Amino acid sequence: MFVDFKQVLDSIHPKLPFGLAQSGKAFRNEITMGKFTFRTLEFDLAEFEYFVKPEEWETHFEYWKKEMYQFALSVGIPAEKLRWRSHSKEELSHYSSRTEDLEYEFPWGFKEMFGLAYRTDFDLRNHIEKSGVDLRYTDPYTQEKFIPHVIEPTFGLSRLLTIILMNAYYEDVEKKRVVMKFPKILAPYKVAVFPLVGNKEEISTKAKEVFNLLKGQVNTTLDERGNIGKRYFTQDEIGTFYCVTIDYQTLEDNTVTVRDRDTMTQERIEIDKLQTFLDK
Repeated sequence: MFVDFKQVLDSIHPKLPFGLAQSGKAFRNEITMGKFTFRTLEFDLAEFEYFVKPEEWETHFEYWKKEMYQFALSVGIPAEKLRWRSHSKEELSHYSSRTEDLEYEFPWGFKEMFGLAYRTDFDLRNHIEKSGVDLRYTDPYTQEKFIPHVIEPTFGLSRLLTIILMNAYYEDVEKKRVVMKFPKILAPYKVAVFPLVGNKEEISTKAKEVFNLLKGQVNTTLDERGNIGKRYFTQDEIGTFYCVTIDYQTLEDNTVTVRDRDTMTQERIEIDKLQTFLDK
């Protein structure tokens, strides 16, 4: 992204502050692998290089701290499992004058999940010195030329996946079931549609009608295998948020049973109000 900085300036003429982002594979050979995908030689990484005016870096640093924290909450990570930790002078990378890690409380203690670094003008200044190419930014209003400073939010995607899985996993000892308590936005399926029995054509046909009604609106699956109790537990194990059951009463009054994954409570909902209920 620093190599392409001049092309970005010359092609789209962005105004500060602006960011460039990338996601891809990263490799490290100096680590000891372990703890599932917490520490691996190959992992997925996403990061921004956010270019700002030198005198405004603290404002943007605080902005990204809030955004990264809110993103962690949005994927279902509880606030009590998170903390920010500032790097000491001895820990700071050679390019950074301030770095903070958003840490998650793993079973083995608080460890880094995301990182946020203030890279100053280290990268662009060194590219200028080594290449001789002018990478200064020209203010469109004052015509002042200067080297932008950089705020770098970094997200370890492989590690985040580990955290989401660990945080969602729940063993319900009382009900003898395993539940993946994903937030709605991450659940592979938001809804599973069941016919109560598979040998009644009217019920099976109605279940397919409800499935077709919902599948274009939310991630929905149709599950007709085995008995309904096993189907409930199967959907719990993959994190499906709601189970919608079509039964004999459905044929009489056009209502269905909606079961909540986490509480296991059930409600009767009219089919024409089902979409509104699921969107809550």
